[in-house]
Amino acid sequence: MVLGTVAAPLAAQQQAAPRKVRIAFLSASTSDPLTLRSQIEPLRQGLRELGWVEGQNLVIEFRWAEGKFERLPGMLDELIRLQPDVLMTTSPRPAMLAKDATRTIPIVAVAVDDPVQMGLVASLARPGANITGISAAFDGILEKRLQLLKEIVPAARRFAVLFNPNTLPRTQGLDEAALGWGKALGIEIQWFEARGPEDFNAAFAAMARERANGVAVLADPMIWIHRAKLGALCLEQRLPSIWGGAGYLDAGGLVSYQGDWPALFKRSASLVDKILKGQKPGDIPFEQGSKLELVVNLKGAKALGVTIPPSVLVSADEVIE
Repeated sequence: MVLGTVAAPLAAQQQAAPRKVRIAFLSASTSDPLTLRSQIEPLRQGLRELGWVEGQNLVIEFRWAEGKFERLPGMLDELIRLQPDVLMTTSPRPAMLAKDATRTIPIVAVAVDDPVQMGLVASLARPGANITGISAAFDGILEKRLQLLKEIVPAARRFAVLFNPNTLPRTQGLDEAALGWGKALGIEIQWFEARGPEDFNAAFAAMARERANGVAVLADPMIWIHRAKLGALCLEQRLPSIWGGAGYLDAGGLVSYQGDWPALFKRSASLVDKILKGQKPGDIPFEQGSKLELVVNLKGAKALGVTIPPSVLVSADEVIE
């Protein structure tokens, strides 16, 4: 009888323990300190502010592909087998893989480009199916980057755009848009592919042959991981560069013009919260980042022998001395 009275309260306590919700997080990038600081900590902070605390009522399962896109399908399968309450993805490729892999697990896609154009959702207002998210893209951002680069290098006649076709397939529409931008700026725009770090040297050698006067490097998990090598190549080739994130500039980049990544990831927590509280992801509007940041690296400018115009410095949100 005594054993029964002891066991009953213990059983009641065990039954009262709250269930921990599970978030699966798939990224093609790496868990380096800068990634954790600019993406994961803001996400955790946003979740905490909404009452979701790891170790108490929340578990987050992370998978990092380290820039190797071929790892993503296997990692996605692992996460789906865990039957998470929400599946979060970052960058376009993981989002599209998740869309094709599950029609039942709610997906929050963070830091994709145009989710409608890429076929991820039906519309921003009503994404449909099991997906919502937040986009880092802003209309005309690549054109604006090229305008900034032209302002910094006014005598330029040719700009290179370095991109990873695994993340951004080059389309006829993009080529046509670039022709218009080039005409407006009085420059020629040329595209250079890099699927991996083994392509970097050849791409920069081709830029040198074509006498590029500057380069816009498009953000991508593989580019992020190998940003130090790319920054060094920009300095070696004496190419002023503009990037999609302030974190690239410590490796030799000159200027960044991009959305506020920490704000983006913190905001994504609210989408997760809505799903955990019962809303269908397809009914939650797909959001877009609302803040752009211009960061200028004066150390990089000095190394390149480039003078940053006062008009650019005045507009900068941050200047790295």
